[in-house]
Amino acid sequence: MITQLPGAGVRALMVIGAILLPMVLIPGQPPRVVEATVLIALFAGLFTLVEYAAVYPGLVEFRDAPPLNRVRFGILVATLLAISAAIGTGPDASTLGRFLQAVGMLLGQSIDIPYTPVRVIMESLPEGTTAEEARMVRMSAGLAYLISLVGLTVFSILIRLRSWPTPSGSFNVWVNLPTFDPTAGADVVARLRRDGTINVLLGLVLPYLSPPLMLFVARGHGIEMLESGLATCWIMTLWAFLPASLFLRGIALRRLALMIELKRRRLATERVEAEGGVAHA
Repeated sequence: MITQLPGAGVRALMVIGAILLPMVLIPGQPPRVVEATVLIALFAGLFTLVEYAAVYPGLVEFRDAPPLNRVRFGILVATLLAISAAIGTGPDASTLGRFLQAVGMLLGQSIDIPYTPVRVIMESLPEGTTAEEARMVRMSAGLAYLISLVGLTVFSILIRLRSWPTPSGSFNVWVNLPTFDPTAGADVVARLRRDGTINVLLGLVLPYLSPPLMLFVARGHGIEMLESGLATCWIMTLWAFLPASLFLRGIALRRLALMIELKRRRLATERVEAEGGVAHA
């Protein structure tokens, strides 16, 4: 545990910094929002510290199988940073802010067509939404989608270049999949493929289901979803990040299933060759 503590501390600080980043880049937040954000950041940092400092696995999956969680975290931070920089600069935007706004608007308008997630979220905006708020949502959707697609592409390339999860073919299921019981139910390969497919399908449908669900929850609790740039930043980030995270998990599980299947075939071939050699002798 002592040897893992420095790395866990660095990860905890990075998580805290990522959560506080939008609040720093989007000024003018009310004190209650600042206090709530700081509290959430401290809780998330403590959770990360405990998970990565512990000797035994907890709830975090793929703890010992980089770069999956690193890609996830990179997508989250990049999305928060891009949307915060585009929203927080406002009319006095810097060159970077104007560039991000232009890229977000271009992508948002290009994919704002019927039957796309962007059109669904635009149609789910509450009544009374101003043109500026709608423009901000469309711009944020474009940036979030771009970063998610880039993250998925990077991970897909890395798993092939690095023979993920490990070139040796060994994988500690207990550490990296603490909630997965390989001895329960059907064959582990079939279960991994099934779970991977379910995660990919959830990643496809979640961008369509989340906007109406968020609107329903907001109305039930009297929350204004677009009352501040900070709220818009987090809503749009989670709207794109959660499906991307499910996609990554689905790809990882199916990759594990393929690795186990190939290892079984190799062992079966070696066994047949060994038996043939003994019979020949």
